[in-house]
Amino acid sequence: MVKTSIVVIADAGPLIHLDELNSLDVLADFGRIIVPNAVWREVEHHRPQALQHNDVNLIRKSVVNFSSQVNALMPLYTLHLGEQEALHLCMEYSRSMLLTDDTAARLASKNIGVAAHGTLGILVRSIRQKSRTKAEVLTLLRAIPKETTLHIRATLLADVIRDVDASS
Repeated sequence: MVKTSIVVIADAGPLIHLDELNSLDVLADFGRIIVPNAVWREVEHHRPQALQHNDVNLIRKSVVNFSSQVNALMPLYTLHLGEQEALHLCMEYSRSMLLTDDTAARLASKNIGVAAHGTLGILVRSIRQKSRTKAEVLTLLRAIPKETTLHIRATLLADVIRDVDASS
């Protein structure tokens, strides 16, 4: 498996939800995943075992540099402390990606030019990365409503399942 060079900054949601699906290893091809302190504490509170995965290089990091761009977005979006810290860390790296399932955090990241992907996107990506088969991903996607705490519109999940099922 080839490690990617992009710096991945994680919000709590994808770490928790992928662990609930026993699929945190789909993140293993990222060289490292930076986890802001506030996010680390949130995951530690809700799903501490997600921080213990041997195949995933999770690095806890404090925010030192506060971006004026991110600060300017705070009044526009309702972001929790972990999401704020994650966005500040994204601004520290020229090639970064945010892992989040939060709509406001996704909108904020788009506003500052940072790519954002969530649990669903990471699961679909695992097919291309050959860490999961299409059939395995379909099973995981169908398990989301009953196996995870991910809040997602049923129609969105159905659309993703249909798209994955129709893909070659």
